[in-house]
Amino acid sequence: HAVRLVEERIGQPLFARTTRSVSLTEAGKALVETAAPALQDISERIDRIRGVKGRPSGLLRINASNIAMPLAVTPVIAAMAERYPEVTVEVFADQALVDIVGEGFDAGIRLGEMIAQDMITVRLTPPVKAVVVASPGYIGKHGPPRDVADLARHNCIGYRLVRSGGLYRWDLNENGKDVVVETRGTAIVTDSLAAIDLALAGVGLAYVFEPLVRADLAAGRLVQILPKTAIEEPGLFLYFPRRASMAPKLRAFIDTAQEIGRASMRTPGRVA
Repeated sequence: HAVRLVEERIGQPLFARTTRSVSLTEAGKALVETAAPALQDISERIDRIRGVKGRPSGLLRINASNIAMPLAVTPVIAAMAERYPEVTVEVFADQALVDIVGEGFDAGIRLGEMIAQDMITVRLTPPVKAVVVASPGYIGKHGPPRDVADLARHNCIGYRLVRSGGLYRWDLNENGKDVVVETRGTAIVTDSLAAIDLALAGVGLAYVFEPLVRADLAAGRLVQILPKTAIEEPGLFLYFPRRASMAPKLRAFIDTAQEIGRASMRTPGRVA
């Protein structure tokens, strides 16, 4: 019936039929040659859809904060390339919190406190400390801050929030109380790694997550300032909307990220 409809539409027979055989006509051959690429594309798409219930494959789109890239994303993508070569991970690194469903993302990665309550969350990193660091050269020249109030006389490297335009606040703990410190300085960046590079160069004090500078602290390239004032942040979580089932490609990313996260947080390194 379907073949007859196509033949009626193009006005020519697709098959030459005899009592012993059926073969394509010239029109039939031309149609097959024209339609073959589209049919192949459909076949590949069907295979990818079937892969939802099988081996991880396809495009995995993730929206992540800039800080999540070195802490939880980059090492995972490297491992995924080896373990699941049929999965392509596309990451949009952005400070702004977006609607992952509306923007077509499979998942997002943010600090736990920033995630909507109706999302399913999976922890990717343990809680992390936000620390103030400086180079030995800077401390040798300017001396260490005596207390939180003394930070006002130091050159503090600012971190600009691109979407809001505000500066990231320095949340510290002073004598058991959480305090927000207003800082000033000669440099403002929009990336934590840039702040670390400036601190290493002796420009001033940087406020960053401890895993990012773990190797620099261990090697003595940086020193922690006022260590008792460091506060603990909830850590990074992958989040996604509630669904009936989880695609294997997302499950593979989560499993790989959790495995790497557990191992790397125990090992000194600039990037955990």
